[in-house]
Amino acid sequence: MKPAAPMQSLQKRLVTRVLGLVMLVWLAVSLLSWDDVHHEIEELLDAHLAQAAAFVLQQAPLVDLSSAAEVPMLHQYAPRVAFQVFYQGRLVTRSRNAQTEPMAPDTTGFTTLRLPDGAQWRVFATRTEGSPLQVYVGEKVSSRDDILWAVLGSVLWPQILVLPLLGLAAWWSVRSVLAPLRQLGALLHRRQPDSLTPVVLQDTPTEMRSAVEALNALLQRIGGMVESERRFTADAAHELRTPIAAIRAQAQVALGAGGDVAQRERALRTTLAGCDRATRLVEQLLTLARMEAAPAAFAGPHNLTEVAWRVAAELAPPAMARRQVLELDMKGPCAVQADPLLLEMLLRNLIDNAQRYSPDGARIAVSVLASDGYAVLRVADNGPGMSDEAMAQFGRRFYRELGTGQSGSGLGWSIVQRIAEVSGGEVQVSRSSVLGGLLVSVRWPMASEPQRVADAPWPAEQPA
Repeated sequence: MKPAAPMQSLQKRLVTRVLGLVMLVWLAVSLLSWDDVHHEIEELLDAHLAQAAAFVLQQAPLVDLSSAAEVPMLHQYAPRVAFQVFYQGRLVTRSRNAQTEPMAPDTTGFTTLRLPDGAQWRVFATRTEGSPLQVYVGEKVSSRDDILWAVLGSVLWPQILVLPLLGLAAWWSVRSVLAPLRQLGALLHRRQPDSLTPVVLQDTPTEMRSAVEALNALLQRIGGMVESERRFTADAAHELRTPIAAIRAQAQVALGAGGDVAQRERALRTTLAGCDRATRLVEQLLTLARMEAAPAAFAGPHNLTEVAWRVAAELAPPAMARRQVLELDMKGPCAVQADPLLLEMLLRNLIDNAQRYSPDGARIAVSVLASDGYAVLRVADNGPGMSDEAMAQFGRRFYRELGTGQSGSGLGWSIVQRIAEVSGGEVQVSRSSVLGGLLVSVRWPMASEPQRVADAPWPAEQPA
């Protein structure tokens, strides 16, 4: 594979383009100037030829028309101009450099032609009305070109000499304007890999301000993620140490039980329970780690009602085993822009927590409804609920309220909170006014109603 060509520096590209545009404009102006000056010189010199012919025509009667005569050359540029006077078709006077034959026979007015001397001439031919006199006045085209280039040279040469100065000025201007970019590059080059402090530039240009602000926001997010990962690693190590130590202790009890079969069986059952707890903890840790590393992209739309029915059907057997009543209240389809797998995981955690922390025979109500352009999911129970302090800590990793009598790692609520965040939802935790236990509400913007009410109030809980 052919390697990509190295990118030119921004400074070089800017200087090249600025100078290229200046050269194009300069060339266009020069061409327009050349055309305008050429036209004006042609008009002026043609007028001089016409005036000279008129003058010669008026002076011709004073000339002896019986014999031909030559006018002497009185100036060094005289050979560039020639004239002839014919009377009744006979040459009566001419300039010394003029030929004896008419310069432009059978012609009246202006014409450009090549004479026998090999040069191009601009000739004006005229005659008086009703008179046998005919006058030809000509001028070399090369002399006109000399005048044109002399005029243009006086204008263009200073501009040509100024071009290098203009290029130097453009280079210096672009370099000074791009100085903040070089300063930013040098500042980032000197930073340590673990430095996440904001980037500060003196006199940041307006065009760079948004980039610097975005960079600082990125550094802030990375800092938050790094700190979160550090806490997560420390807490995970602590939480994993507990079930592993318990499994080891129970294994030692089973080994030391000797012939006591009942004691050995209790120890082995406790070991299995510890393994289950460790497995659940590892699964939750892996789930959180995957969501932290690469939040799921929004998919959909998906019907939240169908997801709720499916998860409730999966978790119905454990509820029936404990004589718990799992009530469903679905107010029709509610489409949301979210990954269905994440929605299932969120619902499973909410319903599982309600089942585990509610007593046997408890009521668990799951409802889905639409309100002010939002799809709202509720899971309520008539269990003991949570204290205000515990609800304030909702979503905090590895936090568990003491005295619940249930084992766990405190990661379920963290998973619910994180799924809601990555799928664009909001979570509210309160006490159920209908069942008396815990009420967890999650809402997402409905995919079918983009014109939702911003910061709309949460709908009130209604009895089933």
